[in-house]
Amino acid sequence: MADITGSTLPLCRTCGTQYATPRPDCPVCLDERQYVGHDGQQWTSRAELRADGHHGRFEEQGPDVLGIGCTPEFAIGQRALLLRTASGNVLWDCVPYLDDEVIREVRELGGITAIAISHPHFYSAMVDWAHAFDAPVHLHEADRRWVGRPDPALHFWSGRTHQLTDELTLVNPGVHFPGSTVMHWNAGQGALFTGDVVNVCPDRRWVTIMYSYANHIPERPDAVRAAGELLAGYRFDRIYGAWWDRVVTAGGNEILARSVDRYLRFEQGLPAGSGS
Repeated sequence: MADITGSTLPLCRTCGTQYATPRPDCPVCLDERQYVGHDGQQWTSRAELRADGHHGRFEEQGPDVLGIGCTPEFAIGQRALLLRTASGNVLWDCVPYLDDEVIREVRELGGITAIAISHPHFYSAMVDWAHAFDAPVHLHEADRRWVGRPDPALHFWSGRTHQLTDELTLVNPGVHFPGSTVMHWNAGQGALFTGDVVNVCPDRRWVTIMYSYANHIPERPDAVRAAGELLAGYRFDRIYGAWWDRVVTAGGNEILARSVDRYLRFEQGLPAGSGS
């Protein structure tokens, strides 16, 4: 495999974050939203993953939305999403794995014009992806401290919204991480791309919002309420979560609204309401 830019740089085996130089610990995993594995801090690299038999995985996840990941599953196991938009291909979220075959297949699909990432757990090998496709990476300023490999390709925005293209808007709902980001696509019936900032549940009639999914720490009720009110201002039929096939395929606005309502009712000690 050709060295794209950082095939031998350290990747945390637990969360998949890439760092610019070797280090004894992974700050992302030391944070209470994540965890260090039972065997202590362990490292690998993209080159080692390739040598161990990992390879790219591509699967359609919706209309003009292609999932990209790897098999066997690595670290958190999320998949990125390639949106084929009128303004060019945009990569939503990122994965630690990248090799020559993945690059070739993505280039055959038209390459990548921009990358946007929901939160630090999915920063992974974002700089390698940026270099491979000469694409800027859009991150919220509030989460700059979690960047493990600084690079000129990283572009930081601030505030509640950032217009990425005529079709795509980045929105900061302020849950899970201060700089958490979801992306709204105004094409067709509308779609919301959320990573696990708003997590699509295994029962896809519901979504949920947590401060830590790994350690089961609930998000602040006021923050959940504010996020629900902010996102209610956008129209979306579909919600794309962080993992393979975690996609709400219809009724996204209503599902988010009643999921927020259920969360707040439980927090207040009230009956859950209908449909629970």
